[in-house]
Amino acid sequence: MEDIFEDEQKILDNALLYSSEIKDGELVCAKKYTELIDEYRRLLKQLRRITKLSDRTAISLNESKHDLLDKVHIDALTGIYNRRFVEENLERIIKVLSRNDDVLSILMMDIDYFKKYNDTYGHGEGDKCLIKVAEAIKNSLSRADDFTARYGGEEFIVILPATDEIGARYVAGKILENIRMCNITHEKNKAADCVTISIGVTSGKVKGNENGSDFIKRADTALYQSKQDGRNRYTYVDFEEE
Repeated sequence: MEDIFEDEQKILDNALLYSSEIKDGELVCAKKYTELIDEYRRLLKQLRRITKLSDRTAISLNESKHDLLDKVHIDALTGIYNRRFVEENLERIIKVLSRNDDVLSILMMDIDYFKKYNDTYGHGEGDKCLIKVAEAIKNSLSRADDFTARYGGEEFIVILPATDEIGARYVAGKILENIRMCNITHEKNKAADCVTISIGVTSGKVKGNENGSDFIKRADTALYQSKQDGRNRYTYVDFEEE
């Protein structure tokens, strides 16, 4: 690139020198003028080639960057978001909702007796089960802003921005139904003869002094209650309820 700039400077110097000669009474030499134009055109072609190459490289690097970011935020097994994505985005969502005086709903869920499933059918089948459950949860969400993530092991989370109790209850019921419809045999499940899930649900108006972990803890409390009550169900706890 430095060589091109040096060439450009030489052409400009020659052009200035030639202009000076013309001003001093020299006749215009068409051949010399043409040579200067041709040199400059050659230089411009080189610059265009380098610019195109640079643009392609920049686009490729940008695509690679986005691809890498996607992989960092995606659970390798299930193909849905991972816990890191939740942690990096939930606080941003809460800030937006608090400014608009809006509500947030969070669902925490566990596959019922998943350890027994792995012990009975093996970890390979356990992985297939996780993939099917993740897909069923994802397919239960219809809005662009709603998303689910694998929070760890057999635990999943659903984030529902601008969704009140009625909407959250509807989604929880739909998730339960869709997972039952998968009809994944689980003979050691004490709650049913197929794979089921327990869900904890919370909803509340977002205030400026709250954070994502506050909502997650509340949803976890509701999840614990679902397990205590026999699993294969959802329990709703209002976020502001004492």
